[in-house]
Amino acid sequence: MSVRVRFAPSPTGFLHIGSLRTALYNYLFAKHHGGVCILRIEDTDRTRLVEGAIEEQIASLAWAGVTFDEGPHVGGNHGPYTQSERFDLYRTYGMQLVENGSAYYAFDTSEELDAMRLRQQAAGIAPKYDRSTMRNQFTVGDHETQRLLGENAQHVIRLKVPLHTDVRFHDEIRGDVVFAGREIDDQILLKSDGFPTYHLANVVDDHLMEITHVIRAEEWLPSTPKHVLLYEAFGWKAPTFAHVPLLLNPDRSKMSKRHGDVMVRDFAEKGFFPDALVNFVALCGWNPGTDTEIFSHNELIQAFSLERVNKAGAVFDYKKLDWMNGEYLKSRDPKELAAELLPALTARGYQYIEPDFVADVIELVRERVHFLKDVTEFADYLFGDVLSPLSSELAASISGNDTLRTAVKTFRDGLNNASIADLEAFKGLSQSAAESAGLKMGAFMKPLRLILTHREVGADLFGTVHLLGAQRCSVRLDSFLSS
Repeated sequence: MSVRVRFAPSPTGFLHIGSLRTALYNYLFAKHHGGVCILRIEDTDRTRLVEGAIEEQIASLAWAGVTFDEGPHVGGNHGPYTQSERFDLYRTYGMQLVENGSAYYAFDTSEELDAMRLRQQAAGIAPKYDRSTMRNQFTVGDHETQRLLGENAQHVIRLKVPLHTDVRFHDEIRGDVVFAGREIDDQILLKSDGFPTYHLANVVDDHLMEITHVIRAEEWLPSTPKHVLLYEAFGWKAPTFAHVPLLLNPDRSKMSKRHGDVMVRDFAEKGFFPDALVNFVALCGWNPGTDTEIFSHNELIQAFSLERVNKAGAVFDYKKLDWMNGEYLKSRDPKELAAELLPALTARGYQYIEPDFVADVIELVRERVHFLKDVTEFADYLFGDVLSPLSSELAASISGNDTLRTAVKTFRDGLNNASIADLEAFKGLSQSAAESAGLKMGAFMKPLRLILTHREVGADLFGTVHLLGAQRCSVRLDSFLSS
């Protein structure tokens, strides 16, 4: 049987980074095995829908390079992949469970259910539907059940859990898992408005879509015994389950915005490369078995396996992600990056700058930054001639220093005669300028950088001088000498 997996988001918000990882693992697993990855929209909870959420989620997935073989927006095909279009189907299957004795009618009001939970809380019992005392077809009898149904009394349909039987299943990540039947709730399958719950719709769709592997977040593990029971009640073969670990904050709490960005669009807007984010997210919970950390798209597909997904929660290291984005920045073609950076330079008010010059600047400074957009700020002294003001402390460190002025004048005069395109000539000029004032080379290079860039640190100084050119350097040196 060929592999068929699905990613099934709910349109209740924008795409979370954890959801991206779930989608990614499904995608990588399918592609690794030459299978099919399906997108299914699980919108049965109509009270929590967020307008535009599903469009945003699909756009974020596309930005990250996670694509689907079947589903909404795949070739314009909405097909059978949106649950709100399939409510009649779920009701038919729900009634089938009532007929074969695997589900039952319950007539409890919300007030009665609240009172039940308060009694359980007072007794120190975990909240769970009490089939033996509440109003359902077992306690009121078949005749009363039919009378209430005939009067259109409000009711739900619940799963009949076998209380004295353990539910067992194998998880590809967690191994053999056992839940005691007495701990499983009689889950609502069809709500009083006739809408299905997630559990019923999920199982019906996974079966009809011939899903072979359900790869989803660890938080769905407690729901799995209910799903196993549903498969058994229908007489269907259950798919293979794999529950991936949670993403954690640095303090190992569940990932939340108080520690940093959590929505995929936040990372995109911050300037992360999509392939860098995907590479990093793939490694959050999955160990390739080697020391390799940088993977291409195809390399991830070739290397991925469920066997190497960890059980323990994965800490989301924002600093490591920044580093990885920087590694991708270093590996990209500077000319391609220049085309991406030009709009940001224009937005900062710079006049037209030759793309080749922008590419040269990127090549020079990208070892010093993690994000492409940071080049405009980090190297502003290369793009424009209005330098950031020096702090009073830095200004004082170079003003009124006749020794430094002597060295600067020698360096400035030599610029007109030396080729600064040649590294050895630059070194020779710098050495001569320092010696003319009785300075050591290091004692001269630091203030020289400060005068030319108004920065204490920066890219290689020879490369900086080379890109500035003799004329622009001379103007800045003259400005210092005349101050």
